[in-house]
Amino acid sequence: MSPATDDLIAYRLARADECLADADLLLEAGSLHSCVNRLYYACFYVVSSLLLRHGFASSKHSGVLAAFNQRFVKSGLVSEADGQLYGMLFRNRGRGDYEDLVAFDAGEVTAWAGGAKQFVAHLKALIDSS
Repeated sequence: MSPATDDLIAYRLARADECLADADLLLEAGSLHSCVNRLYYACFYVVSSLLLRHGFASSKHSGVLAAFNQRFVKSGLVSEADGQLYGMLFRNRGRGDYEDLVAFDAGEVTAWAGGAKQFVAHLKALIDSS
């Protein structure tokens, strides 16, 4: 891995942490749409870091999701539950950002926040072991 790639991975992992911290603040403030957005991006940054560590990059969010599922979920390196969480956050971020009359339940978003924190921690451990 080149130093530039390592720097990019470190940057994205820091962004994941920042997004999780932002999500906590937004959840506490009751800004559920923005919280879901930040939860998704926390997961996106850590997934894109994992893929980059293994030599893959995509310019599209859907490409990152597809590559993650193909390379890590289907191979069993990441649990199916983690794959489903990331897919669900991908869909709900899109709904919250682009659809009208979408309402998120605070209890569900709170559960998603806990799942996203575990997801990020698990993928960081995979990156560290790569």
